[in-house]
Amino acid sequence: MHVTDVIVVLDQLGLPGQVTVPDDPRGVVVFAHGSGSSRLSPRNQAVARTLNEARLATLLFDLLTDAEAVDRENVFDIPLLAGRLAGATAWLRDQPAAPAALSEGLPVGLFGASTGAAAALWAASQPDTDIGAVVSRGGRPDLAGVVLGQVRAPTLLLVGGLDREVLRLNRYALGRLRCPAQLIVVPGATHLFEEPGTLQVAAECARDWFLAHLAGIRQA
Repeated sequence: MHVTDVIVVLDQLGLPGQVTVPDDPRGVVVFAHGSGSSRLSPRNQAVARTLNEARLATLLFDLLTDAEAVDRENVFDIPLLAGRLAGATAWLRDQPAAPAALSEGLPVGLFGASTGAAAALWAASQPDTDIGAVVSRGGRPDLAGVVLGQVRAPTLLLVGGLDREVLRLNRYALGRLRCPAQLIVVPGATHLFEEPGTLQVAAECARDWFLAHLAGIRQA
């Protein structure tokens, strides 16, 4: 397992991140954290470890600079966040030092939490991002709005059974998706999956989704 701190360079910005690459990786998953969070999110870090153990590489990075994050409008600017996510995905594919296996055409998935889920779906809806699968944990996919019907990557929505309003919004988003999609409700979980065992259930569901839908995909 190789862990590397990186700076994701997008236009004039440098956004700190971390790339983790297991031996003989099967794919790579780029994370989009939710509002008020960062690449250091303990929940996303826990999910990433489960993915790494299944030989999936991961990139966690800050979607906004510290100065940008102070402005709440930026935190909920889904097109802005999606642009950063798509840019980071393109940056990762172009890095000769970030694992060499990526240059061999490893498939890419996106994992989004809270508002990051909307950013992931928005990025996946763009034809040039070439995303193989999307997973949303406690997400707000409804905020992706009109682009939901343009997503082609198989999408998994994970919601806590006690997170009732978000569950309602996820059911609405599920009805708007035209790609292969599934909603899994994790019993006993609230929005942040803080209840014992619930985050691990979500992480294992995400792992299984990525393995099922990224397997066999090789990019030119």
